[in-house]
Amino acid sequence: MEDEQRGENTDWMSCLPEELLDVPLWNLAIPGSHDSMSFCLDVSSPVLRSQPYLLRVIDRLLPCCTRPCIYRWATTQSVLSDQCDLGIRFLDLRIARKSAGGRQLFFAHGIYTLITVKEALDELATWLDAHPKEIVMISCSHFESLTDKDHTCLVEYINMLFREKLCSPQEQETPTLRSCWSRGQQVIVSYGNQQVVLQHPELWTGIPYWYADSPDPKKVIAYLEEQRRRGRPADFYVSGLNLTEDAPYILLHPFQNMRKMTTKALSLLLGWVSEQRPGPEDDGVNIVCCDFVGVSQFCSLVIGLNYKLLRGPSTLSARPVCRTPGDATGSCHSNQTGEGGV
Repeated sequence: MEDEQRGENTDWMSCLPEELLDVPLWNLAIPGSHDSMSFCLDVSSPVLRSQPYLLRVIDRLLPCCTRPCIYRWATTQSVLSDQCDLGIRFLDLRIARKSAGGRQLFFAHGIYTLITVKEALDELATWLDAHPKEIVMISCSHFESLTDKDHTCLVEYINMLFREKLCSPQEQETPTLRSCWSRGQQVIVSYGNQQVVLQHPELWTGIPYWYADSPDPKKVIAYLEEQRRRGRPADFYVSGLNLTEDAPYILLHPFQNMRKMTTKALSLLLGWVSEQRPGPEDDGVNIVCCDFVGVSQFCSLVIGLNYKLLRGPSTLSARPVCRTPGDATGSCHSNQTGEGGV
């Protein structure tokens, strides 16, 4: 299933109909991954300082017990470039610095990752070069143990790596696919430290993430519905489908892990997704995040929501042919016999 999705959605933004090219990016439905770098957790690393005190004490005494357990419940994704091939366009990057890791920055989810931040960003830059009409949102957050110097070095590296590919919130034009293509922009970086954002106009403020903090998919859906009734933010925001385990849940389910818990709930969660619609309305969805994005039709389902924005019902059945990299504004033709451009 993952291989099928990868081939189908690798360049999905360039395949959207002409009518959607001028829709603000925050009014499109965009698939994202929760804890995007949790596929490479390092079981030899200590638990984070932000973890509960009791867990850190137990980890010092019995790391052979705590770390495999954390790994089992904290691993949620696959390799970064594979996520992008599947259609993921929002990356949840939780950045941390190891106490004994020198100046290198890593990612973290309970424990630290093996891959550094620079290695991951380099991989993403290579992928973007091969897919020049795809736009990726990077959400940098948490910043466990980062110093001011760490923030400065990180932002400098982002600027150096992506350069003209960065889409700044200072642009006078609302970001759409067409406007980003015309300027060669492919990267939107949101940064969860407002002080740093104020110093760097190329950074977007942290993107709100609606998150139920529950292992029960019914409670997740109820929470998201309550948030929708209150009205969505004016621009980018995330609806999180991810489940959250707690200590009592783990103790009551000793032979389970995050993958099993998520897989069991996917039918209910994806059923909710299929009923949503993007757009500027108060209840319109934007970014939708999930764990284990490759084990279901999650990406295809979220991408397909965008076709609800088309004017005529007859256009819903037509799958457009992808534009070539050099075609920034040209029309996109249907692959149905006898149909013209959308």
